[in-house]
Amino acid sequence: MENGEIPENANEHCPGPNSESAGKSDACQGCPNQEVCATAPKGPDPDLVAIAERMATIKHKILVLSGKGGVGKSTFSAQLSFALAAKDFQVGLLDIDICGPSIPKMLGLEGQDIHQSNLGWSPVYVESNLGVMSIGFMLPNPDEAVIWRGPRKNGLIKQFLKDVYWGELNFLVVDAPPGTSDEHISIVQFLQATGIDGAIIVTTPQQVSLIDVRKEVNFCKKVGVPVLGVVENMSGLCQPLMDFRFLKMTESGEHTDVTEKVVEYMREKAPEMLDLIAASEVFDSSGGGAAKMCKEMGVPFLGKVPLDPQLCKAAEEGKSCFTDQKCGVSAPALKIIIEKLITNYWPQEMSVEQ
Repeated sequence: MENGEIPENANEHCPGPNSESAGKSDACQGCPNQEVCATAPKGPDPDLVAIAERMATIKHKILVLSGKGGVGKSTFSAQLSFALAAKDFQVGLLDIDICGPSIPKMLGLEGQDIHQSNLGWSPVYVESNLGVMSIGFMLPNPDEAVIWRGPRKNGLIKQFLKDVYWGELNFLVVDAPPGTSDEHISIVQFLQATGIDGAIIVTTPQQVSLIDVRKEVNFCKKVGVPVLGVVENMSGLCQPLMDFRFLKMTESGEHTDVTEKVVEYMREKAPEMLDLIAASEVFDSSGGGAAKMCKEMGVPFLGKVPLDPQLCKAAEEGKSCFTDQKCGVSAPALKIIIEKLITNYWPQEMSVEQ
């Protein structure tokens, strides 16, 4: 328990050896370290001083959260980082989703390793102004499962914050796991003294996702983290009509591909349809979606991003959706949201950029 670190064999939800409740709380019952923690001298965690020193060179710290997994939170974190870096900001992306680190793939950095210098751990760089840190770079095998209890996860998050040398950054984007668990409590606790700009919460339109997002909003309010806004992702499937396949169902239930015939018919009879965008509601948004929830809970609604197969492809390939015209449906929606964030919260950065 050197320097107040939580031991690896501690119980889940360990309050930490420096806590006033160390060795005394319900979570300490049966822990092999209970007696040591109860009698050890208490005091401020010296690692928090080291974290504050590291964070002193970072202007803005943004948490990206979600109530549920699979809503596109990491995709948003990746594209937000790409967009900020494209504006010539110095950007860091920290992946604290310890059990499901997808950021290395979404940034095109699979197979990269972390290097250490006399200044600390060096991030892995996509561009000279976009660095990334993730446990994904530390796994010997990408299929390796990370089976860690809360204390060990929290220890790695603390190590990322105090040992990674980012240098001067305009923005540090923190991609958190879904929910409101140990990792979320830890990142807020470790960064609170250094100042967190706020959290962006990503959801999908249906109630089963929004129920958990409400919990996420309440979590932010309880721990004092401002909600910068909510993004409704996968807000309807949108793509050019010519990107669809057209199928005809037979009486036996089998599908026959009739795409070629349909396209040929449209070319001859209705050529104006060839440039149309087709849209369909994938998730039920009859309850009002994220916009209604934001109004009810008094938090900003940032906008909607449609479910775009080309954005999914960009994430799979580890590319920015802004570099070409392929993500013609999703990229403009993301750009509007990111411009709104910068205008509302960091206008001074835009004036510096200009």
